[in-house]
Amino acid sequence: MAIIKPFRALRPVSEKAEQVSCVPYDVPDESEVREFIKTNPSSFLQVTRPESEFAEDKNSSVEIILERAKQNLQRLIDEEILTSEVEPCFYLYRLASSGHQQTGIVACCSLDEYDQSLIKKHERTRPDKVKDRTAHMLSLRAQTGLIFLAYRGTQEIRQLTGRAMSAEPLYDFKCFHGIRQTVWRITETDEFVQAFYGVPALYIADGHHRAESACLARQALRNDNPNHTGSEEYNFMVSGIFPAEDLRILAYNRVVHDLNGLSEEEFFTKLDDNFIVKEAEAAEPLNQGEFSMYLSSKWYYLRFAANSQNEPDPLARLDVSILQHYILGSILGIDDPSTDERISFVGGGRGTDELERMVNDGEARLAFSLYPTSMEDLLTVSDIGDIMPPKSTWFEPKLKDGLFVHEI
Repeated sequence: MAIIKPFRALRPVSEKAEQVSCVPYDVPDESEVREFIKTNPSSFLQVTRPESEFAEDKNSSVEIILERAKQNLQRLIDEEILTSEVEPCFYLYRLASSGHQQTGIVACCSLDEYDQSLIKKHERTRPDKVKDRTAHMLSLRAQTGLIFLAYRGTQEIRQLTGRAMSAEPLYDFKCFHGIRQTVWRITETDEFVQAFYGVPALYIADGHHRAESACLARQALRNDNPNHTGSEEYNFMVSGIFPAEDLRILAYNRVVHDLNGLSEEEFFTKLDDNFIVKEAEAAEPLNQGEFSMYLSSKWYYLRFAANSQNEPDPLARLDVSILQHYILGSILGIDDPSTDERISFVGGGRGTDELERMVNDGEARLAFSLYPTSMEDLLTVSDIGDIMPPKSTWFEPKLKDGLFVHEI
């Protein structure tokens, strides 16, 4: 049973939605944030990444940075760029391009269900990132971005969604990546609440750090509230909830900065123990259990010699697990890819050209292009309560920040 709750969103007025909306706070680097803010003074990045407004050589304290975030949020309200919804609502949120479309519901989800693992995880979180977002939520008393959730779709919810989309949209615009963003407001919410009662579980697709931060923020606010009842807004997290079958996962590729002291000949000899290796033209593998590797200006085709499809452990048969166990760990000595500085990750949206560039420019020694993890693999690993290797999934398109703020 999935509990969803309507909420009074703090959101852009319709004519400002395109300017306010921005990429999630953890996607761009600081130079990109500075450029976004410079060219668009209404960008919500001023709220989610306020440190980029300060001089690059200025070491501002966390307190000063968070105070600037509060000021920027208040300015958007004072200038009537953001407005508070009159009544609690749901929203339908569609992201569409020429080759892909996904429509989900924006709602608040129960943090009690998250604690009870009815909202399921597949990644570990980093304490430093959780601490950062928790402080941001507590300072602003708001959740400023959506947690991206998936569920196994039902015919009932699809029918409700189809009917709701027949109305005039609240927002309808294209972002600079060409993704059309369309939002409908739902004021009659009971049918959706009842329909989601029939959904056995929700799954975090993206936003593990936001979810964990929402839990810590709730704990702090609950401790400060002697009249806590459990119905306060801080007991819920704002989420975009999408049918799993509609979602698109791209590969999350790897670049490695050295060969762990091996010569190329020694490295290839070790690869031969578990992989069929040959030169190739293709920069992207076509099937599970296959990898493309870029080394010394050449692409190589690697196929895992064992039959990964017959591996009974759903975690062990993932391509990211095979790569980690048989190459990154055992040959290249990268035992913990989440902390080892010898490895970097390149989201599939940036393509294999970026892998070639990094190796050719000397930023990395070799690169691995992976076959994307499937959505069914993610659900299966989550269902058994296991954790996927770091950077296993790259979801495209990304949900926008700034369109739906949940005040807590």
